[in-house]
Amino acid sequence: MSSRRRTAAAAAAAAAMLLVLTGILLSENLPAAEAAAGGGELRMKCSDDDYSYNHTLAHILVQYASAVYTSDLTSLFMWTCPRCQGDTKGFEMIEIIVDVENCLQAFVGVAPDPQSIIIAFRGTQEHSVSNWIEDLFWKQLDVTYPGMPEAMVHHGFYSAYYNTTLRHEILKSIRWARKTYGRLPIIVIGHSMGGSLASFCALDLSVKYGSQEVQLMTFGQPRVGNPAFAAYFNEQVPRKIRVTHQNDVVPHLPPYFGYLGEWTYHHFAREVSL
Repeated sequence: MSSRRRTAAAAAAAAAMLLVLTGILLSENLPAAEAAAGGGELRMKCSDDDYSYNHTLAHILVQYASAVYTSDLTSLFMWTCPRCQGDTKGFEMIEIIVDVENCLQAFVGVAPDPQSIIIAFRGTQEHSVSNWIEDLFWKQLDVTYPGMPEAMVHHGFYSAYYNTTLRHEILKSIRWARKTYGRLPIIVIGHSMGGSLASFCALDLSVKYGSQEVQLMTFGQPRVGNPAFAAYFNEQVPRKIRVTHQNDVVPHLPPYFGYLGEWTYHHFAREVSL
């Protein structure tokens, strides 16, 4: 793809990225169908085929995925921001995690409905979306996932979760929440780049707490690893949904090239396309 075409696609994606959020919020209808992996990839078998898309739950969770973009941290912590009412009313914030150096933001709190610990990751900020998408066209698999010699992942996404302040603070907040509120289930969410961080977080927590304790729902997330990683992820995190929008280019990045075998990116299951 030429530089001009990549730049045009990046600019279009910058405007389209939030369509997946508003599409769910405004729609009262279920998606037409659950899709395969997307981008021409072969469908991967899920280890829990009974776990399916719940539109009501997605309608609630997407509001948390939107709220984490709030820059006014006081209104976010007090849960008085524009997205902090309605379906999410009564949410109790435990901690907002801001990593200024790496431009990352996430929060952990307890929701009354569904009663659970919510972990939300912010995606790329608007002013840097185009550059970020442009970069994804060329990003190579460059890290072997620990304990899985054939599983390779995107270094930037992996490091943003494991090698910053995010993971330590999230685990600390979960311990406090479960000590205070009991053994609540954990729901991890994120939009765009935040979805990739949410994926690594969900895998981390599923290994730590058990696969039935953790749910993952992402909105418009990019690919994060190769086919071996996707297969491993499907085994470890069976309770997961990737929500995508037909006009959003991000879920098609980094690109999938079937002829490269294990040296290409591949989505994990299961995708729901709006």
